[in-house]
Amino acid sequence: MAEQSDEMLVESSRAGDLAAFKILVLRHEGKVAGVVRSMLGVTPEAEDVGQEVFIRFYEALRKFRGDSSVGTYLTRIAINLSLNEIKRRKRRFSIFSNEEEGWHKGETDDRKDMNEMITYEFNRLEPDFRSVATLRLVEGYTTEETATILGIPFGTVLSRLARAQKKLRTALEVHLK
Repeated sequence: MAEQSDEMLVESSRAGDLAAFKILVLRHEGKVAGVVRSMLGVTPEAEDVGQEVFIRFYEALRKFRGDSSVGTYLTRIAINLSLNEIKRRKRRFSIFSNEEEGWHKGETDDRKDMNEMITYEFNRLEPDFRSVATLRLVEGYTTEETATILGIPFGTVLSRLARAQKKLRTALEVHLK
């Protein structure tokens, strides 16, 4: 059954075959986790959102028309749920952790510190910019695919990506001086 196409597995899942759905989950959980972690960081909320993606997909199986691939559909759910979580975080406290405000010039530039700095600045991007940067830079989707997943025009993807890259470059230059 593992060699079946996603389309065949979706049909089997619709018919109540939980083993087929489990294969879909196993096949796509890495991609979903990557998108969610890129949007939310490695947090308990990210795990919850990752699980919720597949719950939502299971509940929507009957409505899934196959206009896009299963992977693209799951990515869209992951982005939407991640954006919802970001909004919840803003309401609950602040999206940015004050404890990480201490990045200063002259800190050690070993690989771990650099990765933390990049992750910190990436997470400071506004959600619209972060979702585009996640899909294009982290997940490797094309501009067209990103526009389709997010339901925005091609040009908007290009401008948001350019602005996200500029914001990241400016923020990181401050740390590296």
